[in-house]
Amino acid sequence: MSDFRIEKDSMGDVQVPARAYYSAQTQRAVENFPISGQPLPSRLIRALGQVKAAAALANRDLGKLKPEIAERIVAAAREVAAGKFDGEFPIDIYQTGSGTSSNMNANEVIANRAIEMTGGDRFDKKKPIHPNDHVNMGQSTNDMFPTAIHVAAGQAIQKELVPALERFLKVLKDKAQAWDDIIKIGRTHLADATPIRLGQEMSGYARQLELSLDRARRALSAVLELPAGGTAVGTGINTHPQFGKKVAELLAKDTGVAFIEAKNHFEANANRDGLVECAGQLRAIAVSLFSIANNIRWLGSGPRCGFYEVMLPDRQPGSSIMPGKVNPVMCESMMQVAAKVIGNDQTIAFSGATGGQFELNIMMPVMGLTILESIHLLASCTQAFIDFCALEMEANRNQCEKQVEESLAMVTSLNPLIGYDMAAAIAKEAFKSGQTVRKLCLAKIKAGTLKKKDSEAKVTEVELSAALNPKSMTEPEK
Repeated sequence: MSDFRIEKDSMGDVQVPARAYYSAQTQRAVENFPISGQPLPSRLIRALGQVKAAAALANRDLGKLKPEIAERIVAAAREVAAGKFDGEFPIDIYQTGSGTSSNMNANEVIANRAIEMTGGDRFDKKKPIHPNDHVNMGQSTNDMFPTAIHVAAGQAIQKELVPALERFLKVLKDKAQAWDDIIKIGRTHLADATPIRLGQEMSGYARQLELSLDRARRALSAVLELPAGGTAVGTGINTHPQFGKKVAELLAKDTGVAFIEAKNHFEANANRDGLVECAGQLRAIAVSLFSIANNIRWLGSGPRCGFYEVMLPDRQPGSSIMPGKVNPVMCESMMQVAAKVIGNDQTIAFSGATGGQFELNIMMPVMGLTILESIHLLASCTQAFIDFCALEMEANRNQCEKQVEESLAMVTSLNPLIGYDMAAAIAKEAFKSGQTVRKLCLAKIKAGTLKKKDSEAKVTEVELSAALNPKSMTEPEK
């Protein structure tokens, strides 16, 4: 058998790989876009399968498509949705800006597989199940490709990102509770500040995760409206008036995500503002994850010449030249993911702002690629960080307590007792002499030179001990 077969479209004959399930329009696009070698993300391919199945069911239920044809299209589309035909989607992601090439790729694969499922010859030129007339019935790329992007992104957020953030939140809450009695030095400007409990510090990170979860849910809500039903320009030409509503209901049932029909199909076809909003929420999540990972990296610095207040698990040798060196690699991985997601947000914002003219945005494939990449990276790096760092990290109680006693910031709690100016002088003297604040003050008490502010009364050891109690410094004055 020849390596190629001849397929025909509205522009004429095309040579297509002999056994391929796709046809002429897909092959033209393969030849037109030898750009990156990167096809559609598999999640987007599978979402196209889900969307095509819902469309066929909707058309059947609305009396537009014969049940026997609809059932075969649904069965083939579900195989696409299951990932069985990922290899039949060879078109480069950097293609026509509407995604028409990939929409037709899905139509051709599903049509040919549906013909095969009927016992027919999928190479039959007559196409008893036609990619345009049947699989694409009541649809345009302009409403169905963005619908697939929303379906893919919505599922990824709900099923991957939200569970990862929920799990990370629980781990940090558990650490906050377990470490609540460990007092350490606080830091502002990377300089010593007043004491804080390690559990309190972790509770701040946990709150960042709570807020990140809220943002993930807002990111999901931004993609719940589906453009399906608008067809070419939002008017719904060549489709049943109930098609969009029916498709959204079927996809919501199929995916477990609360998708709904777009409230205004002219907006839904023309603009990708929902993806821009979604990406902005993902960026905020990335900023929080970067902050948490970076702080944990600093807390684990050392082990002898850094903070070393939290002991991170050893994952791999850290140097090709320094034996025994171990680095905070999981923190670094998460920080790099955050940087990528922040950059991806710029790609999506730029595409949303500049790609939409009148009734269509022509930057959809790269927006779909980028939003799905951001969701996947955030979810997977969070799960890896939990498994290989957060769960196993331990508090270094001795180091925390040692640094509290040595900190000059301890003097802050003496302000109400001896006044700001005297406290500042003690801090400078303690630093210059190498003494702790406590030892220096005890020496001054014994010498009778440590006096209360606005008074000639001398500070007692009992008063000093109460003022320099680290635990009391971690709570509001009682």
